[in-house]
Amino acid sequence: MKAGLAVVLLSGGMDSCVVAAIANESFELACLHANYKQKTEERELKAFNDIASCYAVPGEKRLVIDMTYLGAIGGSSLTDSGIAIPTSTTTTNKVPSTYVPFRNTHLLMAAVSWAEVIGAEKVFIGAVEDDRIGYPDCRERYYEIFNRLVDAGTRPETHITVETPLIHMRKGDIVKRGMSLGAPFHLSWSCYKEEEKACGRCQSCLLRREAFSEAGHKDPIPYRTDRL
Repeated sequence: MKAGLAVVLLSGGMDSCVVAAIANESFELACLHANYKQKTEERELKAFNDIASCYAVPGEKRLVIDMTYLGAIGGSSLTDSGIAIPTSTTTTNKVPSTYVPFRNTHLLMAAVSWAEVIGAEKVFIGAVEDDRIGYPDCRERYYEIFNRLVDAGTRPETHITVETPLIHMRKGDIVKRGMSLGAPFHLSWSCYKEEEKACGRCQSCLLRREAFSEAGHKDPIPYRTDRL
């Protein structure tokens, strides 16, 4: 018997796919996705629905929210065609252009609000504190602070907490964990640039391909190039 209900922030990428598999071990799932004018918005939405269907998440427990204002604000290569998407996993200790300013806070606020409405106890997010990338809203300290905000700003009887089960994991270990749980990697999508075949060259594709190689598994999604 499952412990209760959890909201999973499900972008449709590799990490969120594994987080859904982890949450599914103990909780009934409610899945939230955001469209924010990212370049692969349509493909990510398909991945979201495919993964949610794999876990038999009913329609009323799927929420797709409009955050197009993040695209209007700009400042990220994921939303602004004038900013180049990086093709390296090395950032020389700088926050990369793929960082969407303060995005995870917007996502988490929506997820916590929904969790409070539907009676969920947990919010799961696939944040990874990877020193090579260095997103400021993927650090453990950020989530410790955010959970204090949730505690202060919600009904006292809710006891909602944000869970980050991947936060200290290497990408290869994330793949291994997903494989052990039967995570539907073939339904996920990580490419920042393409929607039919993954480009294989953007920062996200490189990280994903390195992860599968490190884990000793074949990545099941199609790429435009077979070489890293």
